[in-house]
Amino acid sequence: MKILFYGTKSYDQISFDRALADYPTIKIDYIDTELTPMTASLARGYDAVCAFVNSDISALTLEILRGFGIGLILMRCAGFDAVNVDFAKTLGMRVVRVPAYSPEAIAEHAMGLALCANRRIHKGYIRVRENDFDLSGLVGETLYGKTAGIIGTGRIGAALCRICKGFGMTVLGSDLYPNQKLIDEEHVIDEYVDYDELYRRSDLISLHAFLNEESHHMINDESIAKMKDGVIFINTGRGGLVDTEALIRGIISGKIGAAGLDVYDEEGPNVYQNRSDQVIDSITARLCSFPNVVMTSHQAFFTHEALHEIAQVTLENARAYELGEDFVEKSVVC
Repeated sequence: MKILFYGTKSYDQISFDRALADYPTIKIDYIDTELTPMTASLARGYDAVCAFVNSDISALTLEILRGFGIGLILMRCAGFDAVNVDFAKTLGMRVVRVPAYSPEAIAEHAMGLALCANRRIHKGYIRVRENDFDLSGLVGETLYGKTAGIIGTGRIGAALCRICKGFGMTVLGSDLYPNQKLIDEEHVIDEYVDYDELYRRSDLISLHAFLNEESHHMINDESIAKMKDGVIFINTGRGGLVDTEALIRGIISGKIGAAGLDVYDEEGPNVYQNRSDQVIDSITARLCSFPNVVMTSHQAFFTHEALHEIAQVTLENARAYELGEDFVEKSVVC
């Protein structure tokens, strides 16, 4: 089985090459080009393509791929909003993903962003590097005894609930499908509440919801106005969950006291790209100008364990497709 691997980074090739030792019938060719309608023709002669969150797997891309006999789209990520799934179904194409790769890694990064933004650790580090030992402007909030609001309590959200509980926080959850076990058995959520109550009561809010038409820009001027003054706001979920301009207004007004962002709505052209030699009109420059904002670029998942899991599940799904067997549980999109 031959797979064309789009958007290759050095760490991708290292992790997949290590895992390939257990899959002798699978061959991968790596290219650094992203999958788009313009580059789909490069997959001629392959059985499957492997893509990531910043690919453009629109109807046109899928049509071109199908025309070359591609039957399988391997998404090496949990999200699949880059894929026109309904159209893929009509073409008889299979789309699979990696539903959960080290959810603890993402939860740990979310808490790391919260701590850094809240305690201005990034600013303190820069000052000490320049022999400035003044503490003015670096005061933060103690998390012990405060209330954390976790929006979306799947595997990642549940992992953050455990972390917040370990900090001695009261933990509120909000989810369309509440996981009662997190209350009754693990005791890491104190109660499930609706969004408005979570906004009203939480000192720290972290997003882990799915992005769809209903959740797009769920964090906006109206929802931010319902939050506590000085709330710590974290997003390691999807950029589209937040109206960035509303977030900026919330930061300027003081409603949001600290923000840690691994994703943002306008990030598309920047994801995993080095644009340091370009002059760009960047929303990140405006956000990073605030002393209480910390930003990373889709880094939350990035651990050795997560990369290993991504490679293993992706290759196992490829092997299953090759042999006509069932895909890895919960990996199937269509």
